[in-house]
Amino acid sequence: MADPLAHPAVRRVQAALAAAGSSAQVIALAETARSAEDAAASIGTPLGSIVKSLVFTAGGAPMMALVAGDRRCDAAALGRALGREGKVRRADADAVRAATGFSIGGVAPVAHETPLAVAIDASLGRFKTVYAAAGHPHCVFATTLGELERLTGGTVSAEIAVAP
Repeated sequence: MADPLAHPAVRRVQAALAAAGSSAQVIALAETARSAEDAAASIGTPLGSIVKSLVFTAGGAPMMALVAGDRRCDAAALGRALGREGKVRRADADAVRAATGFSIGGVAPVAHETPLAVAIDASLGRFKTVYAAAGHPHCVFATTLGELERLTGGTVSAEIAVAP
């Protein structure tokens, strides 16, 4: 496997973190972080400390939910949290790539192709450190709920995520 840290999408994430004044460093994992379960196992951290970057649409406009790995997104609550009208639907792979510039399995919460409205699951605050995807299925970065809020300009909501 080529060095995932050299992947253009990973370099874009690292550059965005640095430009925002974050000291977070992208780390490459020996095992995949394609799913929250895989990432938690690879890092050796609780599933809930993994940040799932999920893209949805409402009225054709994309938006992002950053949800703890042990929760699922309540799409209707996401729409309300972001003031969106209409039915909220999970974006397909092409829409995810168009909105973020990332493929599913490596969608980072930062460095998107276009600005996205972001809602953040307040339950991530249960953890001192959380881990988010960094543009490649083998790369993550460590951060905090507060830093995610600052980096994304997102709205923290206790309503957007529910236990499965």
